Amino acid sequence: MLISGNTPRSLRARAVGALLTLLATAIVAGWTAVAIASPAGAATASGTGTACALPEAADDDTISILGRICDRRETPAVGVEGVSVSVEDEAGQVVGEATSAADGTFVVDLPGTPVELLGSSFTVTLDEASLPEDTEPEVLSRTVPINLDNDQSVTFPVGDVAGGGAGKLTQALQLTVGGLVFSALLAMAALGLSMIFGTTGLTNFAHGELITFGAIMAYAFDQLPGEVTIGGLNVTIIVGVVVAFILSGAFGWLNDAALWHPLRRRGTGVIAMMIVSIGLSLFLRNLYQYFAGAQSRNYSQYAAVTPWEIGPLLVTPKEIAVFLIAMAVLLGTTALLQYTRIGKATRAVADNPALSSATGINVERVIAVVWIGGAALAGLAGALLGLTQGFDYQIGFKLLLLVFAAVVLGGLGTIWGAIVGAFIIGIFTELTTLFVPAEFKFVGALLVLIVVLLIRPQGLLGRAQRVG
Repeated sequence: MLISGNTPRSLRARAVGALLTLLATAIVAGWTAVAIASPAGAATASGTGTACALPEAADDDTISILGRICDRRETPAVGVEGVSVSVEDEAGQVVGEATSAADGTFVVDLPGTPVELLGSSFTVTLDEASLPEDTEPEVLSRTVPINLDNDQSVTFPVGDVAGGGAGKLTQALQLTVGGLVFSALLAMAALGLSMIFGTTGLTNFAHGELITFGAIMAYAFDQLPGEVTIGGLNVTIIVGVVVAFILSGAFGWLNDAALWHPLRRRGTGVIAMMIVSIGLSLFLRNLYQYFAGAQSRNYSQYAAVTPWEIGPLLVTPKEIAVFLIAMAVLLGTTALLQYTRIGKATRAVADNPALSSATGINVERVIAVVWIGGAALAGLAGALLGLTQGFDYQIGFKLLLLVFAAVVLGGLGTIWGAIVGAFIIGIFTELTTLFVPAEFKFVGALLVLIVVLLIRPQGLLGRAQRVG
């Protein structure tokens, strides 16, 4: 008997201990982030690390075009200042003008309400006469369709990427670095999904909204009045990420207690529950849009930091800190699942719920613990992802395909499979931008998903099982 359901302080105490262990890991890694990134956290818009960042979207009902003119011949790239920009509607009438700032950014507000602008398109044009000498953008005008009721972005790159003939190799190495950071965050979300599937059999299409929940909670804490300081150091967003981790776990428990546990008790099939998860995903996504808005958002700290130059590569302290936090949490979670009694009970339930119940394991409590841990991992992934690239109310929904691809590639319900699959998918997705536009990089994950299901449906680390 792994865990007795009627022993005092058995499973709940183990669950609390497990969460506290993960929380302690996140806090220690957070201090690492503060120690590494705090010198760069004060970087201003004129710093080299922020020269080509898009301006932050305004929290209002106006649709704006957020643009940047970026000279890639410098390392790191810098903005182009003083360029006149005009925006024309479909009739050729100029509806807005701007001049690029010192960091190369510009903002043009579009006239009309979001509803009136939906379905229309606008042309953003650079005044060639206002460009500095020896500055030739790839294009002088771009057409921006308004398909969503939020701000639109547009970029005008100047020159080839610095590095000459070795550009492709350097780009591949740079993308690999970014892919490792992204893969570590994807692995946390995939591990949470795999844990839930392994113990309940539920393919949770609302898992993306658990990712978004973490990002929104960290942002909400970040926007509270005042700052959290320790020793004179502003650690507001670090504490916000830890708070998001805790609240995400509580949100996962609420999901299970209010919805999934009653459905399991009534004997609802996994197909019906999967359809319910699709409805829950739509509901939560619209709820997030209502309260958080449709604009892309960034946290107040570490939104822009000066990168370190390591040979031809540019690596920011923020990326290193986020990677270390994610890896520490992944290792802590796998250790809990492998070596603790609650972890053994979780694996027993995933293997055979009926036999686990017969040996004295409280299956429903184990499932509740898994929901808490899986949602906490997803929320932490969302909070850290928002720290690295900003977020909007659809960030989890956009990642859901990659999370599913990672879990299927590694093997459904396997611990290490989800992690291995996430790293393969994350790095592969980033490297495909060498050959295809960034807008289509997620297509590669879909192709991998299809190929794996055709050739090895049990995944790389999964075991083939007979059905029926």
